[in-house]
Amino acid sequence: MKVTLHVNYQTPNHVETLFQSQQLSISEAIIIAEDFIKTGRVKALHFEDPYDTTLTLKEIKQYLEKFKQDPHDVTLYFDGGFDHTNGMSGLGIVIYYYENNKCFRLRKNARVRELTSNNEAEYAALELAIRELESMSIHHQDITIRGDAKVVINQLLGEWPCLDPVLNQWIDRIEARLEQCHLKPSYDVIGRKLNQEADRLASQALNKTYIESMAEIENNRS
Repeated sequence: MKVTLHVNYQTPNHVETLFQSQQLSISEAIIIAEDFIKTGRVKALHFEDPYDTTLTLKEIKQYLEKFKQDPHDVTLYFDGGFDHTNGMSGLGIVIYYYENNKCFRLRKNARVRELTSNNEAEYAALELAIRELESMSIHHQDITIRGDAKVVINQLLGEWPCLDPVLNQWIDRIEARLEQCHLKPSYDVIGRKLNQEADRLASQALNKTYIESMAEIENNRS
């Protein structure tokens, strides 16, 4: 989660002014706030999160400690595949996150019948990943979403139009879930090689090999 720092500052000649920072990580905002306080010239100071919640320095420190203990710094990968011969779809998701200063990876796939295209399978895979975040009680934070589905990501970014009513329904569902959990996504289109974990999971699902695993890993994500 990013926050803005608001400072009411007074010079030695009693001239007052207000400062508002750009969006900062919580750790950065605390460092800068404490540096301001060292001057002895701060009349008032607070932080605001993206949801217009006002927090004191004590509250933001408490939030940071709790934040470190909960799943955070989330990056998810998704991929979907559609088999035209039997109408089945394979969904694959990989979620990386930190908790208590450790890095974890969740891998999961699913095989579903009711979809009708590869693009729809890609949307379904992304929704599956977001539902997984909900089940992990991940909320009120920034997340990174990566995939090789250019159509899906550019439509979610609003850069490409979506004229398909079925895909528009998927967009609405995904955006509603993100809003409900107060998750702010940033989207990255990546090459297929960088998405090979999710791609493999989707292919395994199509072959009726089901995966659901959680593991602690080394802190070496790309």
